[in-house]
Amino acid sequence: MAILLEIHPQNPQQRLIGQVADRLKSGAVIAYPTDSGYALGTALGNRDGLERIRSIRNLSKRHDFTLMMRDLAHIGEYAKLNNNAFRLLKKILPGAYTFILEGTRDVPKRLLHKRKKTIGLRISNHKVVQELLTTLDEPLMSVSLIIKGLDFLDINAVIEALENRVDVIINAGYCPSEPTTVIDLSGDKVEIIRTGAGDISVII
Repeated sequence: MAILLEIHPQNPQQRLIGQVADRLKSGAVIAYPTDSGYALGTALGNRDGLERIRSIRNLSKRHDFTLMMRDLAHIGEYAKLNNNAFRLLKKILPGAYTFILEGTRDVPKRLLHKRKKTIGLRISNHKVVQELLTTLDEPLMSVSLIIKGLDFLDINAVIEALENRVDVIINAGYCPSEPTTVIDLSGDKVEIIRTGAGDISVII
């Protein structure tokens, strides 16, 4: 049974943020709010957590996992990108975007797209996410909370679907349900894979 933590969206209680970080370090899978809907997350090295998330979302091995990062400071450890791509990320992040990038050799193979060797990258401007990543001091392995036939318009829907499948559910009040805009920078050109919450006018 998941524990439900009520965390203030603008002034997250450090005691509760610390609890979530400790549980992540101990192998937990969490459901947490972002600036574009709820997401599922687990610690970077948590192989079992990764498989639990795959099971909840019914994901294939070809699905790109996302690294939820605090900022761009250590992006070179996880993804390859040229100067133009880096300038684009710096221009529009944090925000409701997911970027698909070629992973580096340091990224565990289980996180990479099986064929393309790519990985997703996100930097959310949600205060709870920022505080959690600061305390955790490493990225989260993450995917959007999307389950066929279900709409996650409020915390009750999240609890009903996940209370027996994750370890922690964070309630930080209203959470928009529109998913991120997905942009592929792994090839020679910028490709918009999905139009979502992030404004594409700043890209085109």
